[in-house]
Amino acid sequence: MTRRLIPARWHIFIVVAVTFLALLVSAGVRATPGVLLLPLQLQFGWSRATISFGAAVGIFLYGLAGPFAAALMQTVGIRRTMLGGLVLMSGAIFASLWMQTSWQYVLCWGVVSGIGTGAVTSVLGAAVVNRWFATRQGVVMGLLSASTATGSLIFLPALAYIANQFTWRPAVLTVSLACLGLVPLVLLLVPERPADIGALRFGETTASPPQASGARGVGLAFAVLGRAGQRPVFWLLFGTFAVCGLTTNGLVGTHMIAFCGDHGVPPVAAAGLLSLMGLFDLFGTTASGWLTDRFDPRLLLVVYYGLRGLSLMVLPFLPFTPADLGIFAVFYGLDWIATVPPTVKLANRAFGEQDGPIVFGWVQTGHQFGAALAAFGAGLVRQHLGTYLPAFVGAGAMGVIAALVLALSLARAQGPRVAR
Repeated sequence: MTRRLIPARWHIFIVVAVTFLALLVSAGVRATPGVLLLPLQLQFGWSRATISFGAAVGIFLYGLAGPFAAALMQTVGIRRTMLGGLVLMSGAIFASLWMQTSWQYVLCWGVVSGIGTGAVTSVLGAAVVNRWFATRQGVVMGLLSASTATGSLIFLPALAYIANQFTWRPAVLTVSLACLGLVPLVLLLVPERPADIGALRFGETTASPPQASGARGVGLAFAVLGRAGQRPVFWLLFGTFAVCGLTTNGLVGTHMIAFCGDHGVPPVAAAGLLSLMGLFDLFGTTASGWLTDRFDPRLLLVVYYGLRGLSLMVLPFLPFTPADLGIFAVFYGLDWIATVPPTVKLANRAFGEQDGPIVFGWVQTGHQFGAALAAFGAGLVRQHLGTYLPAFVGAGAMGVIAALVLALSLARAQGPRVAR
């Protein structure tokens, strides 16, 4: 039906739009524990370390599921994988309305929703870009990556307001319904591949033959890991992307509202700060995709990690006035997810467009390992030391170290051979 109603040349952009919305909602799910941290602590008496542990489990599984989701997209299909992830997210979040103990929180918001969001994450964007675009891949990947920040822009202020005015349960119900609402859109508007609607990839003049792999499912994910793990470029991307996760959704995404609360900033205002970061990341990450199509992605990563690290080291020493926090939000927001398009480009360049999304899924596992470490570690630091200062300064230092490692790799390389 959609093939008859929508011209094939436009359907490519509809697929991008639906994928953007799915990634946006998935990002909103992973950002929600940051809003729930204080309300759950007040209602149930759980410690910040306990709540942070649940968030950390979800963040880690969100990354660990990535390479297997990418393999499933090649075997059972992109659409089925998206649908499975959305149903898991909606069901787990809805079930959390009745939780009474911390293990139930970890199960719903950590284990099940973590696996669900792992099926609808940046690896989905990479798979869609490779399957539907022959050119302009960097720009489209930048736009899809920016959906993570847009999810924060849309969800966080609304959820913080709902939780502040009512209780945490209406906020949770809102997120569950948002996930469920995307299911019919994916069913109706996302074909499996361009050929299904009589189209070619964007920028392509002749159809590309489908590529086959000897392994399937879980076996394919591990087969790709075995090949990639023998290449130094894989470990370079894995390690630096772990720092990306540590310095973004692990630390800032999970603890920024509580950190601001320690300095007298109300939760709704702090959520607005994260939304401002999200707004500017929408521009920054899209621009990063445009730059990735034109410049050496390694050089871009040096700049991104260096600036992000320095900004986090400075943040704890600001007076936390609205003007200071606003400037930080703009500066940091432009760099929030800007690392994704260059990292995807390097993975595709080094490992090819078939293995590239799966390799990026494994690289994203490093991202979420770093994020989980920061989510749990920062909560532990705050609980035992009474301050977030060491967590933010330490994360900033890691960003600077990542920039230096990349700069050293770039200095040793001759042209594009670093990614071979």
